[in-house]
Amino acid sequence: MIRLTISNRTMKKMEKMAENAQKKGDFRTVKRIIAIIKVAEGYLQKDVADFLDVSVEAIRIWVKKYLTIGLEGLKAKKNPGRPSNLTKTQKKELCKIIDDGPQAAGFSSACWRSPMIQELIKDKFNVEYNVYYISELLKNLGYSFQKAKFESAHLDPEAREKWENETWPKILKEAEVKNAHIMFGDEASFPQWGSLSYTWARKGQQPVVKTSGKRKSFKVFGLIEYYSGKFFSKGHEGRLNSESYEEFLTEVLRKTRKHIILIQDGAPYHKSKAMKKFFEKNSRRLTIYRLPSYSPDFNPIEMLWKKIKQKEIHMHYFPTFDELVDKVNEALLNFQRAKEEILNLFGFYTGKAEKTMV
Repeated sequence: MIRLTISNRTMKKMEKMAENAQKKGDFRTVKRIIAIIKVAEGYLQKDVADFLDVSVEAIRIWVKKYLTIGLEGLKAKKNPGRPSNLTKTQKKELCKIIDDGPQAAGFSSACWRSPMIQELIKDKFNVEYNVYYISELLKNLGYSFQKAKFESAHLDPEAREKWENETWPKILKEAEVKNAHIMFGDEASFPQWGSLSYTWARKGQQPVVKTSGKRKSFKVFGLIEYYSGKFFSKGHEGRLNSESYEEFLTEVLRKTRKHIILIQDGAPYHKSKAMKKFFEKNSRRLTIYRLPSYSPDFNPIEMLWKKIKQKEIHMHYFPTFDELVDKVNEALLNFQRAKEEILNLFGFYTGKAEKTMV
């Protein structure tokens, strides 16, 4: 922790300097002076950064300038008009800072915003860009404004790597030997109370969708086949359990004569005692593989559920449960006819298969 001591004489100079800067509208210089005073008063740099709504890195740079140059080091340089440019080395360093995240750079927010990056560039590299140019700069550096996604803290990288490099190639070879289907299975729930999504609308007029408010949902079991794009599904009213899952798989077994390699997640009723007995009883027709824990991205049917909800369910009003069921069944039927669209969901695995064959 850096300790600063400011004499009364210097303090008066700083106050006068801040007063003149404020009259000129030079609030950047005012902010730097306040930062030095606060640090000298014993405040933590993090607290000063939060108070001034800047990064801790900015406070550190200002303190360093004050210690090496004095009061002159606190004067913010005027914008020369045309933006100066970052060097290749500086751009590389900027990318590293952005990749590490705002909090690692001393910001309290976990989301990068253009003004934050503008401030970072200004304080770190002494280069001034108009805030409206920041997005263009980031695009040129290979960045885009994206919505983040969740990743479970329980992910097992080793298990996921093993699945990609060992288990999946093994499944392909086994399917070839047994002349078997490879089916990815999962379940989805479609709520009667509705679901919302992004849509274009006039500014200040937020879209409104009616809702029945009824906490009831229509469940669907599903399987998609890797080679043919076939889609098997079965709707279910009520809770999903071993009994309903067994009924679904029994129907699928009746509809095909080939052996089925079934890939599923670790849902409790997938691995219940009842299902273990069912799998043992049908071992001549079924081979079971379990996906790594917390890895929905490894299951292509997850994307199918997302497509159905986006195309057919989001923003719709279902006054009765039967209307919801009819709408979902219609969507399921449409996708049973869209084999090419389902085959496109396997892009991740078809790429792996091509590498395995090489």
